[in-house]
Amino acid sequence: MFGSTKKVRYAVVGSGQISQQAFMPGIARAENSELVALVTGDPEKADKLAKQYNIPAYGYDDFAQLCASDDIDAFYIATPNAKHRLYAVPALEAGKHVLLEKAMEASVEDCQAIIDAQRRGGGKLMIAYRLHCEPGTVELIERCRQGDFGRLMIFNSTFGQNFSEENHRGHSGYWSGPVPDMGTYPLNAVRNLFGDEPIEVRAVGSKTPGRNFNFFDTVSVTLRFPDEKLAHFTVSYASAPVETFTLVGDKGTVHAGPCFMFGPSIGITYRTIIDGKEETRAQKPVEQFGGETDYFSDCILNDIDPEPNGEEGLMDVRVLAAVERALETGEAQKLEPRRRERRAEPDQVRSLKVVKEPSEDQMIGIVPQSA
Repeated sequence: MFGSTKKVRYAVVGSGQISQQAFMPGIARAENSELVALVTGDPEKADKLAKQYNIPAYGYDDFAQLCASDDIDAFYIATPNAKHRLYAVPALEAGKHVLLEKAMEASVEDCQAIIDAQRRGGGKLMIAYRLHCEPGTVELIERCRQGDFGRLMIFNSTFGQNFSEENHRGHSGYWSGPVPDMGTYPLNAVRNLFGDEPIEVRAVGSKTPGRNFNFFDTVSVTLRFPDEKLAHFTVSYASAPVETFTLVGDKGTVHAGPCFMFGPSIGITYRTIIDGKEETRAQKPVEQFGGETDYFSDCILNDIDPEPNGEEGLMDVRVLAAVERALETGEAQKLEPRRRERRAEPDQVRSLKVVKEPSEDQMIGIVPQSA
């Protein structure tokens, strides 16, 4: 199944910014993984990236052939969210392994179809929550689990950027907007820090004067959890760059930032105050994309079910869908009580040396997301 060196062989599906900027360079840090193919609908990207990485490039019409190929073990799928099912389902049904970018899909039904395909085909499915392999994030989840901050009560986060209206995501509706794109980060963070699932969702959106997105570019979301825990986050495509969260328990508080992004100079950092004593823990930057790939390949090679699996992706998407309904109706949305026992564990952590990312002008056929 695998090459003689026991490396998992990946094909990248989708050649947008996240693939070019992060995954394709980052996989070089994962010694148990190798990049062997690219699938793209852009002839210029196909030609130039194939030469740059010395790999073959294929069109989307070739995808069924690649699913049947013995030369590919796994697919990294980074197409627009609403096309994840289109490629994940046939790959999984063919028994291939899939590392699927978040948000998992654009509906709960599509997420469930992907999970069902994985069960039929038997390959591994992991949703690309790279922070589930990042040292500072996993450490904080573990400290919450151990009760360092007492009974957790409140979470509040702001995550924003000045998003370029020229990028296609600016005109592709809610599921390409700030809530599924950026809101997935605070949502996934609070679900894992609280170790629980929300039971009610409220949301309010606004449109910035002079901007022409076809969705609310700034959205405020409030979540109610069991045991009277409350969470709030605001995401924006029209703000100065910001990424912070505050977590409050009855024994201590956490102030985190940077807390969601990646890059050669970004180390996840948080400050705690417990019984009046302050402490700051600043992680060195790590190769987050190579790290999540290394973890997933370990799961494949050792027949382990990855922690951020299809259920984890679905748990976020059901909340994102409720936010959409709340924005449309102006009414609170009740969620069926759910429980997910699995959370990120310390053995998932990878601290790989960061790679140099290509600059915006070095990427091919990309309209940068940040204005």
